[in-house]
Amino acid sequence: MRAPVPNAKGQVLDKPPKPLHSAPMKQILTFGDSNTHGTPPITQLGRYARYDPQIRWPGVMADTLGPTWTVIEEGLPGRTAQFDDPVMDGIMNGTPALRQALQSHGPLDVLTLMLGTNDTKTRFAASAETIAGGCAALLDLALGDEMQTRHGGVKVLLIAPPPITETGLLAAEFWGGSAKSRALAPLLRTLAQAKGAAFFDAGDIVSTSPVDGVHLDTDAHRQLGIAIARQIPAL
Repeated sequence: MRAPVPNAKGQVLDKPPKPLHSAPMKQILTFGDSNTHGTPPITQLGRYARYDPQIRWPGVMADTLGPTWTVIEEGLPGRTAQFDDPVMDGIMNGTPALRQALQSHGPLDVLTLMLGTNDTKTRFAASAETIAGGCAALLDLALGDEMQTRHGGVKVLLIAPPPITETGLLAAEFWGGSAKSRALAPLLRTLAQAKGAAFFDAGDIVSTSPVDGVHLDTDAHRQLGIAIARQIPAL
């Protein structure tokens, strides 16, 4: 029989120490537009700005959930649920982007989707029902057999973005969008129920900034991150 070998402290153990196994990390992908990216209210057109990670709602959510969760941020300013925006390089359509994101990351436990704000822009001439249809395509992709198999049953939380107001530097770009954005939440709630996704209305918790009517201030990011974190364990 092999003689026991002292450890680094000179101690002789009767049994070898058990290996330490940490619990597997759970992963959340947050897919959205500038309000997931962390763009502050705009006071100067053409100037890029972004909140620090601990300010953005995905970061607040990560801190609230704790160390057993990893949050992957996939927010792109200008992203739509369904439109190729010719004014923004024609690459803002969220449907192919979501496929790429779901193929880039994984395995995922939770996917959050918060899109629709940019679809209310005047140049798209989209009704609230049309915008909800674009979100339906995102759900079809995420909940379809391919991605569910790939990720082992990823849960999807569809988030209705807070309604916009037509004010500040972005008012002309979103002319007519306020009414459409207010009509979106009940449509998305019904859509989520029909598709078997979870639903959360961000407009119940936060409002867009009065500075530009579209983006969230720091306090809104904090409130939203905490509120969404509380939804995750029940999914």
